[in-house]
Amino acid sequence: MFKGTLVDGEHQRSRQATARLMVDQVTRIRTGPWLGRTVSALSLLIVGVFDWLNQGAFAPFYALPVAWSALGDGWRGGLATAIPSSIAVFTRPGDASVANRAVTSIALVCLSLLVGFVFDRERRQRSHFQKATEKLSSVYEKVQANFEGMKRVERLSALGQLSAGLAHEIRNPLASISGAAGILQRNEHLDPKHAKCIDIITSECRRLDGLLTNFLDFARPPAPRLQTIHLEPVLDSVLALANHGLRGKRVHCEKQMQPNLPRVEGDPEQLEQVLLNLMINAIEASPDGETVLLSAGAENGKIVLRVIDHGHGVPPAHVDRLFDPFFTTKEHGTGLGLPVAHQIMTQMGGTLLAERGAGKGMVFSVALPAKAGSA
Repeated sequence: MFKGTLVDGEHQRSRQATARLMVDQVTRIRTGPWLGRTVSALSLLIVGVFDWLNQGAFAPFYALPVAWSALGDGWRGGLATAIPSSIAVFTRPGDASVANRAVTSIALVCLSLLVGFVFDRERRQRSHFQKATEKLSSVYEKVQANFEGMKRVERLSALGQLSAGLAHEIRNPLASISGAAGILQRNEHLDPKHAKCIDIITSECRRLDGLLTNFLDFARPPAPRLQTIHLEPVLDSVLALANHGLRGKRVHCEKQMQPNLPRVEGDPEQLEQVLLNLMINAIEASPDGETVLLSAGAENGKIVLRVIDHGHGVPPAHVDRLFDPFFTTKEHGTGLGLPVAHQIMTQMGGTLLAERGAGKGMVFSVALPAKAGSA
């Protein structure tokens, strides 16, 4: 009984495999060029049978499968159908002369070549137009990207001028308020409630002063002092500062650097500022136990530095807005850190890009041109 069950199972699996093979063959015939070739072969067979049975009465109908094959596979396909059609014309029974049969065969071959060449030419033109359309579409996308970049630069320029003006106008009265609060704090007989209010005024003045400093950094960033940079000391300094800024979080920071990496040209202090900003953001976004990676490598003639975290990440709809001023995903963020970093990299001739990680988290990439002839 057990043996019979095994045999039945083998037969069932064999039938299933055969059925899958037939389905695959039918699918293959129904898709691509196989459908046209199948129709041509069947029509050639039908015309040949009727031509043999009627002793040449259906000879003109050989043109149908020949033309169909030429339309589907070009002159090669048409010729491949015209040759068996000519053989059938010469070998069929009937009273037609050899000259008549030869004329029919030559006509079929000429038909296959004519239709095939016309179709091949049309297909080449269609392919050329398709490539031209794709190229124009690519150029249009680049133009759109450049146009959006120009609009962004215009917005940033206008915002920078406004920020600089507001910062200077606000800083003077803010300094007066802070100074007055400091004078009041020196009063030994100050009421505790009043002292607490003065502490709030002082702390808020410091916070506003920091915000104004960010305004000025964004509006008028200092020009970079370009020099040849060896990246390893910069990365080591960034890691050391980032580890000091963990603030009790159990996040591990790692460095991964390609050996014999060429040097770059830039401002080491500003580059360190950008990388440290990215590292602090990554640490704040990472849960305890995760690792933040700072990597450096050569790619396509550029040196690419990446800060990779495995935190909660940024929604896809917000990734393109990360470098817009005042846009922030943090509860107490100002929305100026990443725009300032982006502007610094632009002034150094580099780029700063943001993208979502493969699994989770974010990847921020800083790219700078490699210094020629350095290692």
